[in-house]
Amino acid sequence: MSKRHQIKARAAKVTAATDAARKSFMTGDSFENFAARVGLQANNQNSASHYTFDLVSRNRIQMEAVYRSSWIAGMAVDLVAQDMTRAGIELQSDMEPEEKDKLNQALERMQIWNQLCDNVKWSRLYGGSIAVMLIDGQRPETPLRLDSISKGQFKGLLVLDRWLVQPSLEDLVTEYGPYLGKPKFYTVLADAQALVNQKIHYSRVIRLEGVQLPYWQRIAENGWGQSVLERLWDRLIAFDSTSSGAAQLVYKAHLRTYKIEKLRDLIAMGGKAFEAVVKQLEMIRLYQSNEGLTLMDASDEFETHQYSFTGLSDVLLSFGEQIAGALQVPLVRLFGQSPGGLNSDGDSALETYHDNVAVWQDRDLRPGVTTLLEVLCLSVLGKPMPEGWDFKFNPLGQLSDTEKAEIANKDTSTVVEAWEAQLISRSTALKELRQSSQTTGLWSNITDEDIKEAESDPPPGAESLELPDANPRPEKEKPESGQDRAAGA
Repeated sequence: MSKRHQIKARAAKVTAATDAARKSFMTGDSFENFAARVGLQANNQNSASHYTFDLVSRNRIQMEAVYRSSWIAGMAVDLVAQDMTRAGIELQSDMEPEEKDKLNQALERMQIWNQLCDNVKWSRLYGGSIAVMLIDGQRPETPLRLDSISKGQFKGLLVLDRWLVQPSLEDLVTEYGPYLGKPKFYTVLADAQALVNQKIHYSRVIRLEGVQLPYWQRIAENGWGQSVLERLWDRLIAFDSTSSGAAQLVYKAHLRTYKIEKLRDLIAMGGKAFEAVVKQLEMIRLYQSNEGLTLMDASDEFETHQYSFTGLSDVLLSFGEQIAGALQVPLVRLFGQSPGGLNSDGDSALETYHDNVAVWQDRDLRPGVTTLLEVLCLSVLGKPMPEGWDFKFNPLGQLSDTEKAEIANKDTSTVVEAWEAQLISRSTALKELRQSSQTTGLWSNITDEDIKEAESDPPPGAESLELPDANPRPEKEKPESGQDRAAGA
């Protein structure tokens, strides 16, 4: 083949590849009617629609303005953060009950859950936030080493939103693991309330990103995510605009018209004639009430017009449902009202929402809370967490008194049956009953002294065993009979 033919063949391949790319770009599986201008590729108003970048997450002042001004925006930020942190956790380990109580008391005393709630809030509002673990006597720019934490060193958390820290975009984590590619350090800016101009190592922070973004969008946001309000921006404006418009209609709900013959001539004439018209209208406004009279000329006409508000509630509810659906928060939680309709079920919606909160807790909070508990145990108890420890987030659903009584009855029966079957000791049974008091409220008065006293009991089943006597007594000699004496002789 000549060189000329080779060039033509290559050009044909490029043309074929271009046609294939053009065909793959066009939507070939949608309905189109070019004659009727129907379809995404037809020349109509719908085909002109497209999505653009709002990028409102980058405007800190705008985010703060909408958070302070719009109650629905504030609820969108605060509700999920509060629900993710308000119920606390339950430790699952072989620790003594009093040690668990000390850890829970430390969590409350240091306001750990309040700080974690703020961390979630500002990550949802701004698109990113960190909570710094404050460890006395350690340099914040050094990696966190659990074996270097002594008793009393942990002092709590400091929450810094994305606008108070500068991540090291050119110095990233290179070690394999979940933090690979994340900033290695965070420099606190001068506007922060503490740790000004200090570098914080990534192992000492609990990082949250709001709505996580794909890689190139994270690069555009300096490694952070986006605000939860950015996706709702048009729906928030629509909801607030409709609410404000409905409020303005209240002023026009009762319209009154007054027809005066040759009013234009009176206005053009001015002087005393026009002043007389204005004075008459002022008298009508002054004396017009449900008990007063309206005086007017026989040729004048007075009319009232009533405005109808039909359909406004449906429009507002529709916008509210869109916001609730985008936030994955049911109407009964977001607006405090149950959805309408024959098939409305607020309880099932709340159950689904609680399941979603549990997923968000495990995804966003569990890694940071795990490290936090390890640090807290070393600082409060002076020793590391025991092997095989774990924790679970307490459910958000509140149990009724009847449900608590049923659970308490089942738990107590199970523990008593295990103790009677000699599977557990009495001290273990008392520990299990006191631990169940966090859910049921019963058996909370079992003290540490009761448990220690029960630990001195013999092991299960020991009372049925015949143990050998340590000092056996010699058997008494039996008197010899006559036959024995004869045999001995």
